[in-house]
Amino acid sequence: MANAAPEAAQNWLVTVALLPVEDPASRMRVLRTLESLGAAVMREGAYLLPDSADNRRALDALAEYATKSGGVVHVLHVTASSAAQGDAFRSLFDRSARYEDLIKTVESLRVGFGQTDPSAISRVLHKQRRELESIAALDFFPAQARSRAQEALSGLEAEVKKLLFPTQSRAPLGPNETLLRRTWATRKPLWADRLACAWLIRRFIDPEATMVWLDKAEAPPAEAVSFAFDGAHFANSETRVSYEEMLVSLDLARNPALAKIGSIVHFLEVRGTPVPEAAGVQTLLQGALRRSPREAELLAEAEKTFDLLYDAYFEPAKR
Repeated sequence: MANAAPEAAQNWLVTVALLPVEDPASRMRVLRTLESLGAAVMREGAYLLPDSADNRRALDALAEYATKSGGVVHVLHVTASSAAQGDAFRSLFDRSARYEDLIKTVESLRVGFGQTDPSAISRVLHKQRRELESIAALDFFPAQARSRAQEALSGLEAEVKKLLFPTQSRAPLGPNETLLRRTWATRKPLWADRLACAWLIRRFIDPEATMVWLDKAEAPPAEAVSFAFDGAHFANSETRVSYEEMLVSLDLARNPALAKIGSIVHFLEVRGTPVPEAAGVQTLLQGALRRSPREAELLAEAEKTFDLLYDAYFEPAKR
């Protein structure tokens, strides 16, 4: 939540810090704490913050820590002597430049439309959403730039969601078409959804599957079953990623362990409802990407992660 100060705030906290040079660790901790609070540097050793209950508590705790570490921190309660001085103080907290940088980054992502995988754009947008929250948390005097950054980010998120969940038709499967001993094709680059689909195919649908990794715009083999790209046999729907669609289409969604993995894959691809395990799975998949020069090796590494997840979530039927 944004730490906004009243529009006409004239009360301030000035922190004067005398920190021991011989204890660089304590010195760095004090400076980093002031930075994390959003304090403005008035001059070396003097830092400014709007007067608020939260800031007073944080600075009092910091002063206590500095004293125990052999330093001295004084927290002074001051009032701006004039409206002009108050304006000058507030200008030290202007976050407009950071918002403008964020807007430029967000708008630049449009260049990737039609070229970059939408899920990759979505992941970058998620980072920009966290960046916006980080800026807003220390934006004591919100201005128009903040609203524009929010609008730019929300607008592009909506556009990317349409790319992620297209309404276009998919390649049909015959009513009695077998899915055994088939060639299965998806596009590069591989990430959570495509890797999870490939794992699901090899473990639960077609153990003897032949996997084909297509370059951008490369047509799949004529007899291949395609997945996880626009127009494939199994692709994103309006609400589900391809892995989840595959579960539903092949009557596997009733398996709670597979469904739980689906919630993780969904979050890693398009966000939505947070899943606690997602961060760990993301780290493991990123490690697999770094150590695997080829797609087949990457899938082999990713399968280890999904196998472990399935074993952790699977509950045998009670007799």
